[in-house]
Amino acid sequence: MDSEKVVRAMARWWQTVSQEDADPTARNPMLYDPLQDGVVKTSKTRQYLAAFIVCLGAVAAGTALAWTSPVLPQISAPSNGNTTTANSTVANGTTTTPSDVGLQLTPEQQTWVSSLLAIGAFFGALPTGYIADAIGRRYTALAMDIPFVLAWLSIIFAKSAGWLYFGRLLIGISTGSFCVVAPMYISEIAETSIRGTLGTLFQLLLTFGILLVYLIGSVVSWKTLSVLCLFVPIALFIGMLILPETPVYLLKKGRRADAALSLKWLWGRFCDSRSAIQVIQNDLDQAGTDASFLDLFSNRAARNGLIISMLLMFFQQFSGINAVIFYTVPIFKSAGSTLNPSICSIIVGAVQVIMTLTASLLIERAGRKILLLFSSTVMTICLAILGAYFDMKDSGKDVSAIGWLPLLCVVLFMITFSVGYGPIPWLMMGELFLPDVKATAVALTVMSNWFCVFVVTKCFGSMIAAWGSDMTFWFFAACMAIATLYVATMVLETKGKSSQQIQMWLNGSM
Repeated sequence: MDSEKVVRAMARWWQTVSQEDADPTARNPMLYDPLQDGVVKTSKTRQYLAAFIVCLGAVAAGTALAWTSPVLPQISAPSNGNTTTANSTVANGTTTTPSDVGLQLTPEQQTWVSSLLAIGAFFGALPTGYIADAIGRRYTALAMDIPFVLAWLSIIFAKSAGWLYFGRLLIGISTGSFCVVAPMYISEIAETSIRGTLGTLFQLLLTFGILLVYLIGSVVSWKTLSVLCLFVPIALFIGMLILPETPVYLLKKGRRADAALSLKWLWGRFCDSRSAIQVIQNDLDQAGTDASFLDLFSNRAARNGLIISMLLMFFQQFSGINAVIFYTVPIFKSAGSTLNPSICSIIVGAVQVIMTLTASLLIERAGRKILLLFSSTVMTICLAILGAYFDMKDSGKDVSAIGWLPLLCVVLFMITFSVGYGPIPWLMMGELFLPDVKATAVALTVMSNWFCVFVVTKCFGSMIAAWGSDMTFWFFAACMAIATLYVATMVLETKGKSSQQIQMWLNGSM
């Protein structure tokens, strides 16, 4: 009798998701759930590892974004139109060989090299959503990493501007793709308690990639820099081979046992995968079957989530971040600094990395909404002061006594952008949608982001010429003031909230 009690107790102790579903094909010991109190626990180590690996795509995107800064001065055609085959030394101290000098771009060609990435990213984002729903998040990341590799090979062996155009367009396609698939993957593998921290990892590693190029590009030739950049997507491809597919996608495809294995790999073998899968299944049941493109706009929760995501991306780009970075060197000089422009870029990149890291530590304590409000409020003040400074300077007033003021504004602006509007729009984009519309919604949101990047980059020079520096900065200040009002009145705090709670709010039920 006692032995029978022991057997029954052991049977209650170990249960599997598959056995509950009468799945005779799954007998993997990893599926066993220890459900006794005090035994169930999760491990976050592999969640961080998986998020870091998929966000190597963000590092690759960051290196691509910053690549033009140290490279274009090295491959610019001489202003007098003459060419030479002799070795010459570029501004950062590296020596160009005759073959390097042979690739010399006109200002018009340089514009295309810079802008083709944004164009590629725009067109790379939308199909990624459909591909991720068709073959999975993991295989999509593997597939869209290949253009990264091909792009850098095209750039490394480029003998004409056309090969650079091709490489930059391919890099843009992969960049746009990873802006979709990486946040989607992270949002589907993370526990609620660390969802915010992992969600900021994309922006953190993006800024790290930018800083990496600023540092390396200041001491090596452009071809050496390009070769080193190639190693990032190679490492990404190898890393993705060891990662599992997301439990959400697997469960969506009816592969319940595989979803449990994925959870065990990510959350640890002692996690309660049965309960976690039931939560995911409830979300999938609430969502129903795969939604059509029109359902994204007819469903109130999906529509409201899309509006919020797109507006946060709009405010991110119309914060004037590119304008501030563009004016970093003149502002440093106005403060009496004699720093080399490459050192100024490195300082800006380092500030972004440090403060984005700070945001990842604060996000689950302070919350998303408070950081967004803090970010936009301080940026509004900084942009308004910068506008006033350039207004006085352009009108001929002596501003030498306050040369430190715009420098302080730039530093504060970069800090507050990096803790708020830098990482949080990417994080919230992955939180606001149910699985049935997530792929399409995230793709459209990323497309809107890159469209804004293209518009701001293309129009910035014209705004400076037509309005002047003061009005341009005041325009961006007005955008940030509107952002503050919008977030304060229309955006809910998502910290610690389940997907179901977020959907209830978006539906107007809370």
